[in-house]
Amino acid sequence: MLLLYAVRMVRTGIERSYGASFQRLLTARQSHLQAGLMGLVLAIVLQSSAAVALLTSGFAASGYLAFPTGLAIVLGGDLGSALIIQILSFKLDWLVPVLLAAGGYLFVKTEAKKARQLGRILMGVAFILISLRFLREAMDPIRDSAFLPAVAGYLARDYITAFLVGGALAFVMHSSVAAILMCVTLVQIGAIPFAAGLSLVLGANFGSAFIPVWLSRGMALKARRIPYANLTLRGTWAVLCLFGANLALRQGWLGDPQGGQMLVNAHLAFNASLLLLALPACAPLGGVFARAFPEPVQAEAAQPGRPVSALEQGSYGSPAQAVANLKRELLRMADQTGAMFRPVLDLYKGGSKEQIRAVQQMDAEVNACLSGIFSKEGWLEITRMHEAILANLQLASNVLISDDLESARLLSLEKTELKRMEHDSRKRHLKRLQDGARESFDTSDIHLETLRALREFNSHIAAVATPVLYRSGQLLETRLIEDLPEGDGGEPPASGLLPKD
Repeated sequence: MLLLYAVRMVRTGIERSYGASFQRLLTARQSHLQAGLMGLVLAIVLQSSAAVALLTSGFAASGYLAFPTGLAIVLGGDLGSALIIQILSFKLDWLVPVLLAAGGYLFVKTEAKKARQLGRILMGVAFILISLRFLREAMDPIRDSAFLPAVAGYLARDYITAFLVGGALAFVMHSSVAAILMCVTLVQIGAIPFAAGLSLVLGANFGSAFIPVWLSRGMALKARRIPYANLTLRGTWAVLCLFGANLALRQGWLGDPQGGQMLVNAHLAFNASLLLLALPACAPLGGVFARAFPEPVQAEAAQPGRPVSALEQGSYGSPAQAVANLKRELLRMADQTGAMFRPVLDLYKGGSKEQIRAVQQMDAEVNACLSGIFSKEGWLEITRMHEAILANLQLASNVLISDDLESARLLSLEKTELKRMEHDSRKRHLKRLQDGARESFDTSDIHLETLRALREFNSHIAAVATPVLYRSGQLLETRLIEDLPEGDGGEPPASGLLPKD
C-alpha cells in the first residue's frame, strides 16, 4: 500500500503543478519519433504510462491529436515507465533522509504552489524508496520458508502461469511501476529465480496495457482506439518474447542471467524494442482500428446555412463599405448566437444528441469569426490564465469531494495568484497600446473584457474553498483594520465637505 500511495503522491504533485501545460505539449505538431520521446518524458514526469495513455486518448477524442501521433506517444510512455524502474532499482537508500528533509521543508514551510508540490514530489520519491526497503525486509522470512521455493519452482517451470500472474498483478495494482518493482525485488533477494521473474515482468507489461483500456471504457469509440492498439502491440510482443526468452533460457543461449538488475535491463529492452518496431506501423494501424472502432452513423441535424463572411480579404473597399461590412458580420454573428440560444430550453427538457451536436457546430462557427484577432503576446497571456483556471477547477473538485484543508488553502492562494496575472496582463496590454501595436488596438475591449471574465470565473471556483477555510479558522472576519489611528480617518472631513442639513 505504501508503494502505491507513494507513486500516486508523486503523480498528484506533478499534475497539480504542471497538469494544464500538458495539452500544449501533447498536441504540438511533431514526427512519430518526437511524439515517442514526448511520451517518454511525460511518463517519467507523471510516474505512470497509464496516465499518459488516458491523456492521449482524451485529446484524440477531441480531435486535437491524430491516431498515429497518439499511439507513438503512448508507446514512448511505456518506455518512460521502464526508465523509472531502471532509476528506482539502484541502491538509493542514502537519498531518503535528504529527500524527506528537503521535501518536508518545501511542503510545510513554503506558500508558493509549485514549491509545495515539489516538496510533495520529493517526499513521494522518498516513500517509494522506503516501501521498496520494507518489501525486501518483509520477504526475508518468506524466502526461508518451504512455501515460497515451491511456488517459485512451479512458476519457473510453468511460465504461462507466471505470465498470467504478472498480468493480473499489474492490473489489480493499477500500476506497472509498482508491480514490476515488486517482481524485481523478489528476484533481487533470491526469493524467485530469474526465469520466473522474467515471465512475471512480461506478464506485467501485458497487464499494464489493460489499465488504460479499462479506464477508457466509458469514452467515445474514437478515444478507445489508441488504448486497444497499444494493447494489441504490447500483447503480441509480450507473448512472442515470453516464448522466445523461455526457449533461449532452457537451451542455454542466454547463459545464466541472475539478479534484479538483469531483470530491469530485460524490461527496458522489451519496451525499447517495442517502440522501435511499432513506430513505423503507427500510420497503417490507424486505418485498421478506424474500421474496428467505426464512428456510429447518425442522421445529420438540420443546420442553418453559413453565409460567406463579410470580412473576407478584398471585401473592404472604401471606409463606408468597410463599416457596412462590419455591421453585416456582426448581424451574422448575432443570428448564429440567437440560433444557438433559441433551443436552450428544449435541450434542458430532453434534447437529443443531434440537437446538442448542431449547437456545438454553430458554436465553432461563431468562434471562427473571432479567430486570429489577438496579438501574440495577448493571446499567450490569456492562454496562461486559461490553463491556470483549468488547474484550479480540478483542485476545486478535489476540495468538494474531500474537504481537504491543504487543497482549500492552495485554491485560495491561487485566486490571489490569478488576480496578479490579470493585473500584470492589463499593464502589459496598456504598454502595448502605448507602443502602438495594431493588434492590441483592434482587440483592446475584447482583451480587457476576457481578463475580467476569467478572473470572475476563477473567483467563483475559489469560493468552493471558503467554507472549509472558515470551519478551520483560516479566514479573518474582515480585511479592514478594526481601529484606525487617531487623525488617520477618525477626524471629521474638512470644512465644505460635510453634508448640509
